[in-house]
Amino acid sequence: MAMIIGSTGCKKEELFSNVPSIRLNSVSPTVVKELEDPIFFDLEYTDGDGDLGENDPDAKNLIVIDPRINIKYEFRIQQLVPDPSNVPIKGTLVFSIPNAYITDGSNQQQVNYQIYVKDRAGNQSNTVTSSTITINK
Repeated sequence: MAMIIGSTGCKKEELFSNVPSIRLNSVSPTVVKELEDPIFFDLEYTDGDGDLGENDPDAKNLIVIDPRINIKYEFRIQQLVPDPSNVPIKGTLVFSIPNAYITDGSNQQQVNYQIYVKDRAGNQSNTVTSSTITINK
């Protein structure tokens, strides 16, 4: 289950690229029990033309990759400003993945997730990498 919380708005003098940009504020916890503990992410975003997010419930515009086996967790960021607005936005997205699992049969494994977002124009943000998360059996 993902929970995505966003906030928008910025001062008129702030200018951002029309390509969204993200920064990872935090990931917690850093040690989880396999298939039990959710992992929470807190991302900061900017988007110069405000087209981050979708009203279409089937849209997938926030991507988390587990590079150990190339699994993608896909989420929807709801539309943050109404069409046809063209305004710079910045805010925070908070979401979670329900659990993690060990992929190599060991009793403990580490993972660093990779995260990016895409706007309605198809622009892909930079990719951020989480701190190391340890998964225990």
